[in-house]
Amino acid sequence: MPVLIVSACLLGVDCNYRGGASPRSAVAALADRFDLQAVCPEVDGGLPVPRPAAERGDDGRVRTAAGDDVTAAYEVGAEVAVELARRTGAVGAVLKARSPSCGCHQVYDGTFSGTLVDGEGVAAAALRRAGYEVVDEEDVAAGRLPTGD
Repeated sequence: MPVLIVSACLLGVDCNYRGGASPRSAVAALADRFDLQAVCPEVDGGLPVPRPAAERGDDGRVRTAAGDDVTAAYEVGAEVAVELARRTGAVGAVLKARSPSCGCHQVYDGTFSGTLVDGEGVAAAALRRAGYEVVDEEDVAAGRLPTGD
């Protein structure tokens, strides 16, 4: 079966910043057609569960509301995601919408005001740069999947 890299939280792993999961049945159902390889770039980058919420600002840096710059951890986690994709021969990735790591269409703007802007998270950007098609759980629910082309 073709391999998809999937945000672990979408598969029910308690790894999001609140210490919970964000399971999506449409994503789990992909296991019938794909080998789903779970990844949590934040945890793989060394961040704890739970952890302070973070947002990616317009300068590309990821910071918590307290102003702590956690970009380096996000970059390490992104490298882990890309390496997993390469090692497994993944055809693409299904990532968590709006995450500062995994968001692939929009992310929160770094002001902690709930404002979304067009852009992508650190891992989503790294996977795209490495040549992988990236979608989110909302794309999957709408029937859009990575094609591997």
